[in-house]
Amino acid sequence: MKLLSQRPTLIGLSLVALMAATRMHHFGSALHLPDASLAVFLLAGFFISSPLLFAGLLLEAGALDYVAITQLGVSDWCVTPAYGFLIPTYAVVWFAGRYYARIHQYSLRSLGVFAGIAFAALNVAFVISNGSFYLFSGRYPDMSVAEYGARMAQYYAPYLTGSLLYLACAAALYAALAARTPVAAHTIAE
Repeated sequence: MKLLSQRPTLIGLSLVALMAATRMHHFGSALHLPDASLAVFLLAGFFISSPLLFAGLLLEAGALDYVAITQLGVSDWCVTPAYGFLIPTYAVVWFAGRYYARIHQYSLRSLGVFAGIAFAALNVAFVISNGSFYLFSGRYPDMSVAEYGARMAQYYAPYLTGSLLYLACAAALYAALAARTPVAAHTIAE
């Protein structure tokens, strides 16, 4: 029973560690994993209902960005007046996780529902973060709609791909653990 009571803590710490390990490189490279922040917020919403975790993850993201820029030489290109729009961006995926936690069932059909909700939430998150950057960053004051569409197309697939891969891995791990401990699996989300 002790392991069951520690499960939300272990999941929370794992999500914090995943974001810390991947936040420095948004799209990844041959040497670095892509940023897992969107997946982390969605999974946090699903597994742990505490708004305190949401706030803690926001603080972690900001602190990691600060360290990356001031200590590790990462560009501050994205830190503009639009940076504050990451709050609603992450809120969308966190609330998607909360919503899915309420309707989750232990079935293959539910996995499809999870995929649909995750895909929809990631698309809304993309529109918020990408759109706010181009509208409010001040870096593209005279951008045409056609140029915005071209830039949006350039970043859309990498934005979604990393998050979807992390979510697929998390879903596979969750399914494997749920198959091993069906009684325990029913207590994870709350």
